[in-house]
Amino acid sequence: MNAEIIQFLRELRENNNRPWFQENKERYEVLRKSFTSVVQELIDKISVFDPEIKGLEAKNCLFRIYRDIRFSPNKLPYKTHFAAYIAKGGRNSEYAGYYFHLEPDNCLLSGGIWMPPSKLLKMLRQDIYDQIDEFTAILEDPSFKKAFPTLEGDVLTRMPVGFPADSPYGHILKHKDFSVISNRPDSFFLQKNWMDKAVEDYKKLQVFNRFLNYTVDTYLGRI
Repeated sequence: MNAEIIQFLRELRENNNRPWFQENKERYEVLRKSFTSVVQELIDKISVFDPEIKGLEAKNCLFRIYRDIRFSPNKLPYKTHFAAYIAKGGRNSEYAGYYFHLEPDNCLLSGGIWMPPSKLLKMLRQDIYDQIDEFTAILEDPSFKKAFPTLEGDVLTRMPVGFPADSPYGHILKHKDFSVISNRPDSFFLQKNWMDKAVEDYKKLQVFNRFLNYTVDTYLGRI
């Protein structure tokens, strides 16, 4: 079914308007249902090694295809990807989790924390700085690095306030996000065993997420 989803999204990219979408609404609903089943299967497999997401329902992890165009200069009404964020609390969670994204020519697996609020970001930087050897050991682990080569996202031009300007870890501490991405060709998701391969890479993310989520628990007053 992934092939049908990617094909639908490719057509949507060329016809991103309401009349076309309404004509293909029934097709979309079938694909959305299939994607929900895939995400639920991913949740069940990931929860074997990450009990924090045990019992999570796919419907609470899926993102809408409808874009919020109220304050955006881009007035295209629909997203051209199917995506889900698998984390404790679902798609709007502040916890580090596992992101799954199908988009023609831009499919990916990802994890960590994207765009944390400023207070949480400050706490994450401090905990990473205080435990920098542990954090860099996670990032530099050969198996992890092969799947997720580097931290992604925007970075500050200067060292954030409160940290030594000459720290050798500025390339980490300047990050505004603590997430990693593994881009995959569309063909990866057309293999019969793609999910098993994806879960193996998600398994490598667990120690990374667990490190970040200790800080999130503190931020949320749960420690």
